[in-house]
Amino acid sequence: MSTPQPVRIGVVGAGLMGRELAGVCGRWTALVDHPVQPTIVAVADPVPVARDWFRRLASVETFADSWQPLLEDPSIDVLYLAVPHHLHESLYLDAIAAGKDFLAEKPFGIDLPAAERIAHAVAGSSCFVRVSSEFPFYPGALRAFAFAASGALGDILDVRSQFAHSSDLDRGKGINWKRRVETCGEIGVMGDLGLHVAHVPLRLGYRPETVYAMLDKVVTHRPGPDGAPVPCDTWDNALLACRVPSLDPADERLFSMLWETRRIAPGQMNSWSFEALGMDGGVRFSTRSPSVLQRFALRDGEQVWEEVQPGNASAWPTITGGIFEFGFTDALLQMWASYFAERTGALGSRFGTATVQEALDAHRVFAAALASQASGTAVAP
Repeated sequence: MSTPQPVRIGVVGAGLMGRELAGVCGRWTALVDHPVQPTIVAVADPVPVARDWFRRLASVETFADSWQPLLEDPSIDVLYLAVPHHLHESLYLDAIAAGKDFLAEKPFGIDLPAAERIAHAVAGSSCFVRVSSEFPFYPGALRAFAFAASGALGDILDVRSQFAHSSDLDRGKGINWKRRVETCGEIGVMGDLGLHVAHVPLRLGYRPETVYAMLDKVVTHRPGPDGAPVPCDTWDNALLACRVPSLDPADERLFSMLWETRRIAPGQMNSWSFEALGMDGGVRFSTRSPSVLQRFALRDGEQVWEEVQPGNASAWPTITGGIFEFGFTDALLQMWASYFAERTGALGSRFGTATVQEALDAHRVFAAALASQASGTAVAP
């Protein structure tokens, strides 16, 4: 293989996911024959202690308290933009105006109008832009996607895509920006977790015709910095019941699809799952049991659910092959491998990172969910 192309990365937002990217770059040599070699060279964050964490990386040359120096630096090839939702539009538009390629964080704008403006700007530029969504890169998730995409389901009956964790089960957990409409957006948990459940269904062509939403605000106040209660006004949990047109243009039937995003899911920690059932077959996968893929079939007149060991071979090959069990950090590595491979034209038939159009379509569903919650009726996105 030829020498990998060096790519210099600037990180805007030195929080958890920015730090995770540092870990991804540190493990990049685990990938086999990848065409790119990424390196973090600049970090921007208004909080000194956050950006100072990156001083442990010898490669970082620039530490800034705003994003502008990174946008103006011609030596930076790609930006990772990991900031709260209310900053998405201004930052993303600035990055596009600067001609920078970037991986954006979900939900790609605080609301639908913001997402539409960003998407319009991307379409009028030459910037390569994708949106963060790592869970579909689990080997079992990729196998589930491929099975559904193959047509093996037959006439589709039901689809269920879920992201459930329990970080907000603790009522004493302090307030943060994700629990405030001003900074997270009115869509609440759907903005925080929604693209995770939308990515695979939308990639499969499952686009809702109507949405009926059941949104829930459970914890109305959380402790502020001084311990005094502060209003917590975002939706904690969201269940969206969708009706989806058949993939066969000649079939006017609609099938049912559930999207679930829950910050308060007792019994869960941080689980992503996908299930699709049809007249001829079915498939389901959950990161809670990452080494198991379940498939449904009719055999000799009997209904059979079988467990398949999908192995741990990832979309982009690694030095460990399929030996060791796959985890979240591996999914992040694979997502970034996908992003950089597609950016250089080397993705091939591998599963790709979430697109701008998929993020925009997800926003349309979330906006319909808000309207449905307000009216108590099903709403068309």
